[in-house]
Amino acid sequence: MSLVSIITPTFNSSNFISQTIQSVLNQTHKNWEMIIVDDCSSDDTFTIISNFAKLDTRIKVFHLEQNSGAGVARNHAIQQAKGNFIAFLDADDLWKPEKLEKQINFMQTQNIPFTFSFYETIDEDGTLRNETITTPSKISFKQLYYCNWIGNLTGIYSVDFFGKIPISSIKKRQDWMLWLHIVKQIQIAYPVTESLAYYRVRKDSISASKWKLIRFNFKVYREFHQRNFISACSDTFRFLYVQLVIKPKYKLKI
Repeated sequence: MSLVSIITPTFNSSNFISQTIQSVLNQTHKNWEMIIVDDCSSDDTFTIISNFAKLDTRIKVFHLEQNSGAGVARNHAIQQAKGNFIAFLDADDLWKPEKLEKQINFMQTQNIPFTFSFYETIDEDGTLRNETITTPSKISFKQLYYCNWIGNLTGIYSVDFFGKIPISSIKKRQDWMLWLHIVKQIQIAYPVTESLAYYRVRKDSISASKWKLIRFNFKVYREFHQRNFISACSDTFRFLYVQLVIKPKYKLKI
């Protein structure tokens, strides 16, 4: 059974991290390691994750001496990873029990080095919002360039195929840049076409603020893709069209 390294950064996550860890403990795929890097939290987060680590040796905890951002925390975790696959789970999101099993089986049977899945959304208090975020049946680099179709909590890639991929130093949209790096190499990405996770929508999340999304996407086009100002503006307008007109068609009410 392949080892999966689960990358989880934390920062003042005491309200949600226990539920997140429990969703990993509930996985039907048992061969995993959860690498949690605490980004110098000022609440009880480090105590909580340390207590879980005492109970299960698959949970590995690290602590940054100063607050450095989620990207630094993720890179520190990736450096420690020993798995054949790397998956990502933020400190407030949840996985369904069969998440790893179904995705790893899909990758192995289809002989593909990367996949993702649909997911559902929940409120801050964990209440289901009765919607499933789906995607097209396959994602090309061009499609991904104009819209991040892939939920960070659902992506899994093969370390044997890609190696350990460092996270960008750009502050936001780091998951999107990672998926772009991956899909540029493999040309097409295929999802497991069912919901395998729960994304928690919080008031301060990027997905909840369209203005933040525009600003950070523009920065990705300028700094990550090295587009000039006019090209980055054009790309951002096209992103807005996909985000506001096309992507909502894939948000299904349940």
